Amino acid sequence: MSVERWDGIARCARSTAARWLGWACLVGMTVLWPGQKPVPAQMQGGPGQLPITAAHQAAIIDSLARTLNEYYVFPDVAEKMGKLAKSNLKKGEYKSISTLGEFTQRLTDDFRSVSHDLHLGIHAGEPRESEAEVDSLEIAQRRERQLKNAREGNFGFNKVEILPGNIGYLLLLGFQPAEDAGATAVAAMNFLGNVDGLIFDLRFNGGGDPSMIQLISSYLFDAPQHLNSFYIRKSDSMQQFWTAAHVQGPRLSRVPVYVLTSGGTFSAAEEFTYNLKNMKRATIVGDTTGGGAHPVDQHWFRIDDQIFVDAFIPFGRAVNPITGTNWEGTGVTPDIAVSSEQALDRAQLDFFEKRLQTVQDEDTRFVASWHQKSLQAKIQPVVLQPEAMNAYIGEYGPRHITVESGELFYQRQDRPKFKLVPLGDDQFDLSGLPGFRVKFVRDSAGQVTELVGQYDTGDSDSFKRNAKT
Repeated sequence: MSVERWDGIARCARSTAARWLGWACLVGMTVLWPGQKPVPAQMQGGPGQLPITAAHQAAIIDSLARTLNEYYVFPDVAEKMGKLAKSNLKKGEYKSISTLGEFTQRLTDDFRSVSHDLHLGIHAGEPRESEAEVDSLEIAQRRERQLKNAREGNFGFNKVEILPGNIGYLLLLGFQPAEDAGATAVAAMNFLGNVDGLIFDLRFNGGGDPSMIQLISSYLFDAPQHLNSFYIRKSDSMQQFWTAAHVQGPRLSRVPVYVLTSGGTFSAAEEFTYNLKNMKRATIVGDTTGGGAHPVDQHWFRIDDQIFVDAFIPFGRAVNPITGTNWEGTGVTPDIAVSSEQALDRAQLDFFEKRLQTVQDEDTRFVASWHQKSLQAKIQPVVLQPEAMNAYIGEYGPRHITVESGELFYQRQDRPKFKLVPLGDDQFDLSGLPGFRVKFVRDSAGQVTELVGQYDTGDSDSFKRNAKT
């Protein structure tokens, strides 16, 4: 059986930079968001359902072993992966496998059992007529689809907003190439140009292109900084990545930075996190990241007129200029280890706690203390027993306090009703009404006699409890 091999030099991305950790090249990995369970995508029909023979299996393994030995980042590991697959084939481990999708998934599992490399993946490929077709029509169509999808997803810039206390927040779902997404990135960073703190939410970010890492990181430093390097095995060469000397808009080099992570934070998102952590430019909050640091090339194999295989093979490794190593297989360990679900609240709390330690301005301290208290109660809720709630029921001028379904509610005359969130010490936030909270005052006998409305501006007003209540 003849086998034709087509080496794809990052066919999945147009730019040279995109080949390193390209968004589209991450097909060979599995990223699970919080609560998500793995689904073997290639078993859902298409070429994955094509029947294969023992001869097909042998040809696929032989092609993969040669390619791994030529390209894979660690030669000794490549040799072990090839030997394992050949040994399993000889022992009949693959005899019961009858479809291409099932076989390529098994090979992926076997190779990863040796390499522990989540960027390494083998997949059932779509039929192709010729290498010329791959080099022209398919590349153009794929590029067009990717760019269309990227635009519709706003190039991964899912949410940009200013949180209470003038903290900037950017939810970034992927690092798209700067040549495509640069204008969107610049607009987002300029929107955040006046914040006092900055949070990058990468909890749902599976990776992307280092050119976007360079662009965004450039806003966080005053002068060019060496971010990362990539060693390429085949050419025995090193390529460096630095921040830019110029950015459009204000820099945020003095602003405290936080990066939120989860187990689904992967590849380029991990590089961004790893870079800033080791440069001591950001506080990392959340779960340990996925652990994928190897750039990937795609290789295609034509086994016969129907059987095609796509192999995503890491060809290099990241080399951090500070640590001399990378996050492959270990992930990036957070500075503040909490569940990914609590990461956003915990990052904001840390910002306000540090602000109270370093800032002397009374107005700034008041705002920080205000938000600190709300976040503390959100992270560790204060629980009130029913008898404690009943002590607050009553009318305080135009303001009414009631208990409904075991929860306290506040209402002013015929305005909307808000749930009271206990903060401790007879103080409550109003759910859905930021910037206002209430404080109850007791007399010497411990009876609630007054309601004080408190505003985040420092103003307040109060109403005595009506005698009839």
